Amino acid sequence: MNSPNPGKLPVAIVGAGPVGLTTALGLAYYGIPCVLYEDDPKLSLDTKAGTILSRTLEIFRRYGVADEVLAQALRVDEIGEIDKRTQKSTYPVLLDALSDETRYPFVINLPQHDLEPILAERLARTGLVTIRMKHRLTRYEPSGDGVDLWLDTPEGEVRERCSFLLGCDGGRSTVREQMGVPVEGMSLPVKYGLVDLAVDLDVENPRDYPYLAYFADPVEWMILVRHPHCWRFLYPLPEGVDEPAENELRDKAMSFIGHVDNVKVINRVSYRVHHRVATGWQQDRVILLGDAAHLITPMWALGLNTGALDASNLPWRLAWYLRGWGNAALIDGYEREQHPLAVHGSGEMAEAARMSMSQRSDAAFAMSDNNWSNAATRTMLGVRLDVHGKSDWSMVVRSTRPAARDGDRLPDFLVHTPAGSQQRIHDVCSGRFTALYFCDARRRPVVPPQSSPALRHHVVSRYDAPHDSGLRDRSLLDPGDAMRKRMGFEGPTLVLVRPDEYIAYIVPMDGTPDQAARLYESITGMPPPTLAAVKAGEEQMA
Repeated sequence: MNSPNPGKLPVAIVGAGPVGLTTALGLAYYGIPCVLYEDDPKLSLDTKAGTILSRTLEIFRRYGVADEVLAQALRVDEIGEIDKRTQKSTYPVLLDALSDETRYPFVINLPQHDLEPILAERLARTGLVTIRMKHRLTRYEPSGDGVDLWLDTPEGEVRERCSFLLGCDGGRSTVREQMGVPVEGMSLPVKYGLVDLAVDLDVENPRDYPYLAYFADPVEWMILVRHPHCWRFLYPLPEGVDEPAENELRDKAMSFIGHVDNVKVINRVSYRVHHRVATGWQQDRVILLGDAAHLITPMWALGLNTGALDASNLPWRLAWYLRGWGNAALIDGYEREQHPLAVHGSGEMAEAARMSMSQRSDAAFAMSDNNWSNAATRTMLGVRLDVHGKSDWSMVVRSTRPAARDGDRLPDFLVHTPAGSQQRIHDVCSGRFTALYFCDARRRPVVPPQSSPALRHHVVSRYDAPHDSGLRDRSLLDPGDAMRKRMGFEGPTLVLVRPDEYIAYIVPMDGTPDQAARLYESITGMPPPTLAAVKAGEEQMA
């Protein structure tokens, strides 16, 4: 890559599924224009992914669409496990244990065909994103500081140019095919049946099932999901059988829950399960995300939600590079961090899910019997990224409230602002690098002024910063050291948080005014831009 974006070209996204739409929201959040191309004439109407995890809700919050999603969804604070033979709940995962960690101590159920219009409507309000339906990418060619695209449209072939091409075009990705990147992994021989039923299991046929439940049985298993307007049943089909009829899918669901009155099939689909990952996700200015990069089983809602992690990790990197705030190596970190989660982490969780449903004893290798750690794992709040390229990553939490480490998601604790209001720490940190100085505000620690739009500074202390300390404007009150204790360190400590709320560094404070700036530059390859320099650049562009 030579120049970041000399002609101020938009970013192109191919594929208007949940990952493509979320990626576009991320770019718009950082002020980066983009064009989203979709082959189909309308957004998906298929019966697809239906459970959205807490970490994905946090990403939606950052991108400004969480409230709209929640308004249409069904919130679930218990992930149940039902013994098919006894119909009794065993080993539920109670998500309220995470109330201190997140403002979303629950997951939500919302079908993909209901989610996509919400994301698209939010995109329309940004003024930075154009969605072009019935535009099918046929080929692309990297050219200098951009990528040329050829697309089939109802008006014939058109040629467009973009700064980056992002392939969010699914498991049969045209972008990946033209990159010439092979995929590795396996496709399971078993097929899964999914059926949505209109049936009253709350009043007419009361069952008192959790709204997200896993029926475990050594012979067969089923996943039960209560959607806002129906019940969804997912289970494996016998190998080698023909495509099941509608009544067969319905009857199989009934075999788990018993006889019910007034049941109607709304949607049905069957599909194979894959665990296949592209061997490379980036070639210069062409990058893969979501199913184009990794096809992962939908068990434990891993498919869509793993793609959402991609859509959280890449946009801020592109924004920093396109603004001239970071070098090209910053973009390389996306694949380094996300690829092992897809190859090993999501695969580990998916296999544990399949084994757990069959009650195989070795399923315990990936999940403990501790409710807090199970909740953190199942909500993806416990994902740790390999931020330093040392193969130090994880998707599974094995203990209660472990001390924070580099690469962990920052716990979204409540703090108090100088103005007297309560605020979650993610609201302080989202969208920029943030240096948090955990120390005694009474001792007048060295905390730089707010001189960069890319890096902010805040002292976090159980002692309110005195008005004559010079720190009041950038202080946060942490009553009882609650957040510091949760983080698990002693002594004056600097925590550098990335724009995606992941921890880049936890280091002892050294008392120098440029400590955070040096750490920032080690990540971005450039020093933090000053407010004055950014303003001068904007005036020059105008």
